Amino acid sequence: MLEPHTHFADPEFLWLLFLLPLLAAWSVWRGRKKTAALRHPSLELTVHLPPSWRVRFRFLPLLFRLLAFAASIIALARPQSTARGENVYREGIDITLALDISGSMLAEDFRPNRLEAAKRVAEEFIRGRMNDRIGLVVFAGESFTQCPLTTDYDVLVDLLQKVKMGQLKDGTAIGEGIATAINRMRTSRAKSKVMILLTDGVNNMGAIDPLTAAQIAAQFGIRIYCIGVGSRGTAPYPVKTPYGTIYQQMLVEIDENMLQQVARETDGMYFRATDNRKLEEIYNRIDKMERTKIEVKEFRRYRELYPQYVLLVLGFLGIELVLSGFVFRKIP
Repeated sequence: MLEPHTHFADPEFLWLLFLLPLLAAWSVWRGRKKTAALRHPSLELTVHLPPSWRVRFRFLPLLFRLLAFAASIIALARPQSTARGENVYREGIDITLALDISGSMLAEDFRPNRLEAAKRVAEEFIRGRMNDRIGLVVFAGESFTQCPLTTDYDVLVDLLQKVKMGQLKDGTAIGEGIATAINRMRTSRAKSKVMILLTDGVNNMGAIDPLTAAQIAAQFGIRIYCIGVGSRGTAPYPVKTPYGTIYQQMLVEIDENMLQQVARETDGMYFRATDNRKLEEIYNRIDKMERTKIEVKEFRRYRELYPQYVLLVLGFLGIELVLSGFVFRKIP
């Protein structure tokens, strides 16, 4: 992107502009001393005569002479137009968020619950990225691509906000979720391919084992960051009854050993989030680790502008010569 601006190569000549008021004052004083006198026996006939247009505009030759002087000083200062720009080279990153939307994600050990907390933090993560392609995969008893890789973050966030429990068959098919995300990134030519897998349970459905899916991801150069969400021990889970919603304490079961193996297999990392603050810290850490590499090369282009001011000097002097020699010609 070019950012044009003007500067002077020899700005010290601009100090000569302070001579303009002195030159103007000297020219006025000199002109008054050389004013011609006309002897006449009486001035009564000329007192009430209005001044002619030549008298009113007799300052014009001096004005154009001063303008020529100012333009010549600016020309000596060598004004230049500089177009400054940057060539930016980005090493792109493709990121797929694999989000568990099984029934257990409604547990309220996070506020307002695990699913909504995960969506909010994921939205902040998306908003904080620049130029990286990000996609969204959701999984429960099966998996589904909610949004393919895109740089249109507004569309992605809108689709993320529409994610809800119940849009897929219940269960936890972690291997299926990984496989669907791999399918979205396997043809990617990005320098870095990342998957952020968030779940609160144990793989209990799907035809693909999570570790097998992780091995496939490693072959495609996809790094997986695994996040296990859930407090220690038990968590309150809402249950709807004919008499309203009641809460039952549900045992928190996260297959941390499996998630750690998935992360190791793909050169990723495993994190455990036990509350909203911890979940935010994890996403911030991943955000810092996976930053787009940017190389900036600056360039400038110069264009000399002084020839334009030389033409102005000649133009002003030409006008001054015409006005002095013909329009405001003095009696010798």
